[in-house]
Amino acid sequence: MLTKRIIPCLDIKDGQTVKGTNFVNLRHAGDPVELAVRYCEEGADELVFLDITATVDKRKTLAELVKKIATHINIPFTVGGGINSVEDVSVLLENGADKISINTAAVRNPQLINDLSATFGSQCVVLAVDVKNFDGVWKVVTHGGRTPTELIATEWAKKAEDLGAGEILLTSMDHDGTKNGFAIEITKEISTSVSIPVIASGGAGSMEHFSEVFTIGQADAALAASIFHFREIEIGELKAYLKKQNISVRA
Repeated sequence: MLTKRIIPCLDIKDGQTVKGTNFVNLRHAGDPVELAVRYCEEGADELVFLDITATVDKRKTLAELVKKIATHINIPFTVGGGINSVEDVSVLLENGADKISINTAAVRNPQLINDLSATFGSQCVVLAVDVKNFDGVWKVVTHGGRTPTELIATEWAKKAEDLGAGEILLTSMDHDGTKNGFAIEITKEISTSVSIPVIASGGAGSMEHFSEVFTIGQADAALAASIFHFREIEIGELKAYLKKQNISVRA
C-alpha cells in the first residue's frame, strides 16, 4: 500500500502567505520562508506554493521567492500560479521547484499539459482542478475561482491524465477554508476514475477529516493550509493519529 502524503500549502499574495474562505476574505498567515522551514522540520511530505493572484494580475509567479524557499527545504516542492508556457516552467525548475501546478492555462489550452509532460516528464506536471458544485454537478472553475466553466470535473481529470498530467490537485471551492471537512464525494469519484495520484484540498479542520478523505475519499494525499499555519494541528500529531487508524503514512 502506498503511503499517504500530508502536504501544507502556501497561498501567496504580494509575497506573503495568506489564507481565506471559499477563495475570498484573505488574511495574513505568516512569512512563507519561515513556514516552509517549519513544515520541513515537522515532517511534511511535500510543500505546495500557489501564487493565487498571478493569473488574475496577468503576471508571472514569484521566481525569486520560489528560489528563496527552495534553498531552505529538502522535500518535494510544487509551484503554481501564472504558468502559461514551457519557458515559464523552465524558470521555476531552475529556481528550485520540483513540480509545477497549472489550472487556468490548461483549461484555456489543454495541449499545454501534453507539451509540459513531453518536455519535463509527467511526474513534473500537477493539474490543479478547482471545482464548485452547481446544482449537484461538480464543475471546474478558473482564475482563482472567479470564472465558472462548463467542464465536468471528473471528465476533465480523465482528459488531463490522457494528456500527460502526473497528478491531480483537487480543491473544492465550496469547502475551502470552512474546516467542515473535505469534499469526500467528488474526491472519491475522481480518485476512482483516474490512475494517477489525487491530492485532496479544501475543508480540513480536524484529524478525522484526513482519515475520512484517505479511507472513504480514497485520496493519495491531503493538502491543508490554515490548520497548519496557525498550529491548530501539528503534522507530527496528525501522522501519529493516522497510524493509529491503520493508515500508512511516512515517518
